[in-house]
Amino acid sequence: MENTERAHDLVIYGATGFVGELIAAYIAEHAPPGLRVGIAGRSRSKLEAVRSRLPAAAREWPLIEADSEDAGSLTALAESTRVLFTTVGPYVKYGLPVVEACARAGTHYGDLTGEVSFVRDAIDRCDDLAKASGARIVHACGYDSVPSDLAVLLLHRAVEDDDAGALTDVQLVATAKGGVSGGTIDSMRGQLDGARSDPALKSLAGDPYALSPDRAAEPSTDQPADYGPVSRSTNGLWTAPFVMAAGNTRIVRRSNALQGWAYGRSLSYGEVMGISSGPAGAVVARIIAVGLKIFMGAMAVPVTRRLLDRVLPAPGKGPSREAQEAGWFRSTVTADTERGRRYRATVKAPGDPGYAATAVMAGETALSLALDGDRLPPVSGSLTPATALGDVLVERLRAAGHTYEVTRLT
Repeated sequence: MENTERAHDLVIYGATGFVGELIAAYIAEHAPPGLRVGIAGRSRSKLEAVRSRLPAAAREWPLIEADSEDAGSLTALAESTRVLFTTVGPYVKYGLPVVEACARAGTHYGDLTGEVSFVRDAIDRCDDLAKASGARIVHACGYDSVPSDLAVLLLHRAVEDDDAGALTDVQLVATAKGGVSGGTIDSMRGQLDGARSDPALKSLAGDPYALSPDRAAEPSTDQPADYGPVSRSTNGLWTAPFVMAAGNTRIVRRSNALQGWAYGRSLSYGEVMGISSGPAGAVVARIIAVGLKIFMGAMAVPVTRRLLDRVLPAPGKGPSREAQEAGWFRSTVTADTERGRRYRATVKAPGDPGYAATAVMAGETALSLALDGDRLPPVSGSLTPATALGDVLVERLRAAGHTYEVTRLT
C-alpha cells in the first residue's frame, strides 16, 4: 500500500533518544526537498528541544506525540505516515504495539532491534497482517544486522553469477572501534531477564533457526555456536566470541529461508570477533572470551547487575561526537561453495558502528522505504534488510560512503 494522501512520508519515532536524534539529523541532512518528515515521541517539550538541535532542514518538521502504552496514539501515528522508523526500546518491552499498528495500517516499518525474542513475536503476531495490508516490516536495520545480511546477499549474487554452486561454510569476522549506549545495555538486560524467567525464551535463544518462517523445513545442518571458543579464522586472526552473533546469524538464516533457501540448503553461517595475529592476539582473544562470560553472568544476577548499573551508561546516553567520529567497523565474510570455490565479501565504514554508522544505515533504510518503493522487491510482511531492501539499500549505502564489495578468491 503506497498511500500518498497521508500527512507524512516518514516519521522517526523515538527521536528524543540518543540514536533517534542521530537518525533524525541524518535524515535532515540527506532527505530530498519535499519529503514530508516528522518526529514523534512521548514528550512534546523534548521533541521541541531535539528539533532545535537538528539541521536547518528540520526546523519546520511537525512534532507528533505518541506513547507505546497508548494504543490509540500509535494507531493515529501509524495511519498518519507511509513509513515509520522506530528506535523506542527495549523492543521486547515497547515494540510489539508499534509493529502491530504499522502492520494494520499498511505502514512500512523499520527498527534497530537485535532482540531475537521480539522479532519472533513480531513475526508470529504481525506477518499475516502486514502481508494483507502491504506493509514491509523490516527489523535489524543498523549494525544489527545490515552488514551481515547484505554481505551474505552479495556473496550469493556473486556465486550465482559464476554458477559456483550454493554457499556452504560462511564466516564473518568483525573488527571495530566503538562505544556502547545505555539503550543497548537496557536491551541486553531485557533479553537476559526473559531467558532466565521463561524456559520457552531460553529454548528460543538457543535455536539457530529461531526466526525461520518454517522451522520444520529447515535443514539439519549444524550451525556454529553463537559464542564459540577462541580460534583462528581463515585470514590468520585470532578470534573471540562476537556479542552480536546471536541476532545477526538468525537474521541471515531468515533471509535464506524467506528466499526459498536460495543461499543453500547446507548453509553454515557464523560470526566471530577478530582480534589480531600472533601470540598477543591469542592472549587478548582469551581475555575477551572470559570477560564476556563474566559480564553476561554478572548481568544475569540482580546483586551484581546493580553494581554494574552504577558504572554502565544509562538509557539515553552514548559516546561523544568525537568518539563517534573516531570509530569504524570492518566485516570480512569468507564463503565456500558446493563446487569448491571461495569468495570474500568486505563491508566497512567510518564512524562508531553502533551510532554514527548505524545512523547512516537506518537513515538510508528509512529513505529507501519512503522513496524507492517501485525499485524494492515486491514483497510484504515480516522481512529482513536483504529481503525487503536488497540491492537498493546496497546502492544507497555505497553512495553514502560505506564499502560493500565481493572478491573471488579461488
